[in-house]
Amino acid sequence: MIVVLCSFNRVCPKWLAGSVLVLLGITLLTVAAGFPARAIEPSYLELIESANAAFQERFIKERMEEAIASYEAVLASLDLLPVQSQALVLNRLSQLHYEVTTFSDGYPPEDREHLLKGKACGLRSLRLDPNFTEWEGESFRKAVGVVTDRAALMWTTHNWGAYLAFDPVQGILSVDRIKAMYERCLAVEEGYWGASAHSALGALLVVTPEVLGGNPQQGRTHLETATALDPSYLENRVVYAQYWGFTYDFFGNVNGIRDSDLIERELNLVLEAPIGDWSFWNREAKKEAQILLRRLKEFSQR
Repeated sequence: MIVVLCSFNRVCPKWLAGSVLVLLGITLLTVAAGFPARAIEPSYLELIESANAAFQERFIKERMEEAIASYEAVLASLDLLPVQSQALVLNRLSQLHYEVTTFSDGYPPEDREHLLKGKACGLRSLRLDPNFTEWEGESFRKAVGVVTDRAALMWTTHNWGAYLAFDPVQGILSVDRIKAMYERCLAVEEGYWGASAHSALGALLVVTPEVLGGNPQQGRTHLETATALDPSYLENRVVYAQYWGFTYDFFGNVNGIRDSDLIERELNLVLEAPIGDWSFWNREAKKEAQILLRRLKEFSQR
């Protein structure tokens, strides 16, 4: 599903290598954190293992729903886990609540709830860092500036940004915070998740009116940087075509074509490329490319 309005395209490292490493890592982290290994019931380890397996196949909606259910089942006893494992569960939930909305057409009520849950899980993950909580009440930008968890930063922001399709007024008030979070994600690791923070920030700067902090040319630079940093992450090309190829009105709605050649070039590259390592998002990119090519044709015939 492609978000246009005043939010961003639903875009977005390879995670744990395997279930054996997951179980071993959680056990070691538990001991290192001062918790006795028996404090974590085997059932929770099994839930995390099951969720991780479903996560790898989340391009199938039923598997994504299984992953969400398994991770959510851990939340009741999340405090028994070491902080690193708490962050993994919360960040995965933030990501999955965001990603599951791509299976919808339009903006159904259940997507609103998923995005709110995703944002809440992301903020809860950020608050695992005592430095963030120390500054949050005084200055959100300063609080974000001390965070080093790239996943918590990006998936929280993706949910927050996508939710603005349901509440554009809130979007006007949130632009600075969202921008600050993407900028911090880039500062921590600009290549994280296919350099998609560049794409998201670029889309934000292109669509946001300049009076509210937008900067189209700066946004284009971010969009181009994303495709250069990781050409294999096809969603970057979709976002580039969507947000620079088309033009937008003050409210973030598509109202014309800026560069039809760019749209066709980038989207045809997406359709011709292999799925590769990005099993979920490259499939999503191919679906979105077809939608945008149809939109280009519709605008061209007007």
